[in-house]
Amino acid sequence: MVAELTVFPVDNGDMTLIELESGRKILIDVNIRGAADNPDDSTPDVAKMLREKLKRDSQGRLYVDVFLLSHPDKDHCLGLERHFHLGSPDTYSKSDDKIFIREIWSSPIVFRRASRILILCPDASSFSTEARRRVRYFRENGLARVGDGNRIQIMGEDENGKTDDLGSILVKVGQLVTKVNGVVDYSMTAKLLGPLPKSDNEEEEEALAKNRSSVILSFDIKGGGVNDACRFLTGGDAEVAVWERLWTEHQNTDWLEYDILQTPHHCSWRSLSHDSWSNLGEKAKVSEDARNALSQGRSGAFIVASCKPISANDSDPPCIRAKREYEAIAKEVSGEFLCTGEYPTKKSPDVMEFEIDKSGPRLKSKVMAESLYSTGIIIGKQPFGHG
Repeated sequence: MVAELTVFPVDNGDMTLIELESGRKILIDVNIRGAADNPDDSTPDVAKMLREKLKRDSQGRLYVDVFLLSHPDKDHCLGLERHFHLGSPDTYSKSDDKIFIREIWSSPIVFRRASRILILCPDASSFSTEARRRVRYFRENGLARVGDGNRIQIMGEDENGKTDDLGSILVKVGQLVTKVNGVVDYSMTAKLLGPLPKSDNEEEEEALAKNRSSVILSFDIKGGGVNDACRFLTGGDAEVAVWERLWTEHQNTDWLEYDILQTPHHCSWRSLSHDSWSNLGEKAKVSEDARNALSQGRSGAFIVASCKPISANDSDPPCIRAKREYEAIAKEVSGEFLCTGEYPTKKSPDVMEFEIDKSGPRLKSKVMAESLYSTGIIIGKQPFGHG
């Protein structure tokens, strides 16, 4: 099987599917907007796009092997309750035909930081409840008795030793994720770079929370027999202070290198600078360390902004100045900057699909299909078979 990475057009939000050579599928975040249910609305039906990429198990359930929530903001978990089964596998309803989640990747410290500064939306609260249920199931039954629909891997330690007894399902920051749905998967590894561990310094801990504490992973994805054919760096909404610290810690390693970077916080200026774009405009200064952290593209790297079309009149995010910085970063390695809200066109955004072989990631062209759509040969709400 050929490995693929798909980024869905979800406006200012994240939703990415990794399909490994092993056949296992890892979904990172969702932002499924209800407006897509209206056939007269132009909102892309990303739920339908996702379902078309999934398979059914022996019980007839559409499934993902893993669902990772990078952090509990609404634009990273919207539609979770409606489209995914949460709760015991025994309560799955075939008539509802929701997507079954075999394993969850969750970070308790991210939720703890988020809850201090915001009220969780219903989908985030439901995810938190489900994560706690799965942890409780593990504690009561042990690893050997945990099956599909009850599995969880914890991304990073919680505070005050609250995850000390979860060793066999805990990945500490700096360690490798090697298992997918309870099985060692030789078609990928992922380095856990964040969330940054709890700081004993109250001021620093508060700064980490305000800078959008998120799960940050660097995936090495196997393609065509090459173990690190594609390195994918994803960091949720992590902002400038987080990237500065990551550069300080990892500038002498290759942990921040990438072939595909998903720009943090939807091409926000706040991931590149401490200065306010709205107040200072072009006088705002880039943080050299944060830019360095996000500039480690390998030759021909793709930088993908998961956001609405980027305009000079936009508030932040997305930010036109951030776009220019990322374009410059891509140019430095003969790479390319892409925006999901503009691909393949602003009028008809569709999934952005990267095929991964031994030579690295290749963007699957939609030029011909878009040409047919624009000339009226393909008719419908969405081109390319999604509407």
